[in-house]
Formats: sequence, C-alpha cells, structure tokens
Amino acid sequence: MSRTALINIDTQQSFEQRPFWQTADLPAFQATMLKLISGCLQHNIPVVDIFHVDDQGPFSLESGFVKPMSFLRHQPDVIFHKHVHNAFTDTGLDFWLRSRDINHLIICGLRTEQCCETTTRVASDLGYQVTFVTEATLTFPMTHKGVTLDVETLRHRTETVLEGRFATVKTVTETLESL
Repeated sequence: MSRTALINIDTQQSFEQRPFWQTADLPAFQATMLKLISGCLQHNIPVVDIFHVDDQGPFSLESGFVKPMSFLRHQPDVIFHKHVHNAFTDTGLDFWLRSRDINHLIICGLRTEQCCETTTRVASDLGYQVTFVTEATLTFPMTHKGVTLDVETLRHRTETVLEGRFATVKTVTETLESL
C-alpha cells in the first residue's frame, strides 16, 4: 500500500454561495483537480475529502451545500468535517493516516492561502512530508487596508512561505510523475 494520501480540502458547494465567489479560475482548477485525483486513483493512493462545517450559513450541514462541487465524481476513501482552518484539529485525520502508515500528503483544494496552507503547515509540524500542488488549489482576491492581492500574488506568496520549509511545491504533472 502506498504511504501517500491525497488531501482534498474544502472543494465544496458552500463556497459557491459566498459573495466573493468567482468563476474566472474555475475551469483551470477543475481540470487540474480532476487530473490529480484521477492520477492518484490510478496509483491506488487514497483520496481524503475534507469539508469545512460551521453552525450556520452555507457551511452548515443543514444548508445542503456541505458536499463536493458538482464537477467532482470520485468516491473518497474517507470524509472528515473540520471546524477550523486546518484539517487535523478535532477531525481524526491524523489517526486515520497514521493507522495506515501514511507519511506523505498531497494537498489540494480551497482556499490556497487559508485552509490549504494552514493544513500544510500543521501536517509538516506533525512530521508528514507534504507536496503542495498550487495549480490544484483555488482562491480569490483579498483586500486588507486598501490593498488588494490578486490570485497570482496570493499563490506566489503561499508558495514562497511553504517551499523548503513546510512542503515541496509541485505541479500536477510533477506530482504524478513522482509517484
């Protein structure tokens, strides 16, 4: 059995209900996600879906939006619900991975600089080897103190702070070729 798992973070319909939701990068994201998931499944790598759950709004279970985005058709090996930015706190993910002797994680999903990056940092701190596949993550522009960071700037910033410290940043092709 592979010692690698694909961690698909928050690729859920809840985001489509948010006011910041944009579709400009969606076709490329869909294509890279499908290629990554398909390649991992061909290599018998378990796929773990993580969904963010809140008490209210589009991220609540009652909303009906805490389910995979419509373009996703895979059957995950397991699903975990998280209530914070990282996929480890209070989810059982760490136990599930360790009980299967998995020590390498491939990270993809939403949002690049938030839940994907935070999960990567925590995974690294827990001793996992992490591959961060930026092109299989999605995010949206963010504004703080009158300065807006576009998607490419956010992705570059995330790669800069993760590479060599918390993860190895790879493309989908590079990731699949290394399996």
